[in-house]
Amino acid sequence: MAKIIDYFNESKETLYSIEILPPLKGESIKGLFERIMPLMELKPKFIDVTYHREEYVYKQKPNGFLEKRVVKKRPGTVGICAALMNKFHVETVPHIICGGFSREETENALIDLDFLGITNVLALRGDAIKNEPRFRAEPDGHNYASDLIEQIVDMNNGRYLDEDLKQCTRTNFCIGVAGYPEKHFEAPNLNIDLNHLKKKIDLGADYIVTQMFFDNKKYFDFVKSCRDVGIKVPIIPGLKPISTIKQLTTLPSFFHIDIPDDLAKEVSRCKNNEDVMQVGIKWCIQQSKELMENNVPCLHYYSMGRADPVISVARELF
Repeated sequence: MAKIIDYFNESKETLYSIEILPPLKGESIKGLFERIMPLMELKPKFIDVTYHREEYVYKQKPNGFLEKRVVKKRPGTVGICAALMNKFHVETVPHIICGGFSREETENALIDLDFLGITNVLALRGDAIKNEPRFRAEPDGHNYASDLIEQIVDMNNGRYLDEDLKQCTRTNFCIGVAGYPEKHFEAPNLNIDLNHLKKKIDLGADYIVTQMFFDNKKYFDFVKSCRDVGIKVPIIPGLKPISTIKQLTTLPSFFHIDIPDDLAKEVSRCKNNEDVMQVGIKWCIQQSKELMENNVPCLHYYSMGRADPVISVARELF
């Protein structure tokens, strides 16, 4: 199967891709297929599938005490990737995270992906478990995305955790990583964040996909800053059409990003979410056109479980 980085290097036009969420546990993959079918007709170059780590829930027992349970609300990332490849003949990029995995479990997950012919991954640290103040790695797990990248690169070079294994099969993963035009919220400043990002590239990551942003100047400034510190890999802008009034506050809160004044004012004037979605689509189309004029390799759209706004944007542009 093809590597994402080859698409970026070989294409003379701006490509587009989408990121989707796995269905909630108990839901069918059929609903996901139905939602993204119109997008597939527009031929995205690849599809990212997010991975959602475990959460803690508390169930009351008959004796009145609370029992702490671990649940995964959106399992199935690997299976969805394989199903999408089989049904739509499209490359998929599963997210691989540090949280919830030991190094051994990570190795086994990567072996499964390799057996399925999945050759692209997005390597992320991942978030802390909800209601926990900070990220904590599993025993014998990775604390940072850079550690995860090292393990993937080792497997690409035929080095596995068991040192007694000789002449191991080399995997062939193309590795994407995340970049933050408005800096990662845990980084003290942008320069330190860029140094962490450069470390991931120096270790062997092939491309960067950014956190969503709504002001293209932040992306252009970020790219320049990356180039200034010696990061030369493709940097893919991540975009999302705002679709609800609530997102005016939830997106900045959850993703630690800014909403430009002009967009915030337009959304605030909307009477309902249908009006907001139209504003969001228009803004995203304008963003996309400017980025395409500046020859970005690819536009990466975050669907966040709702494909309709992305479909409207893609139909206008592709």
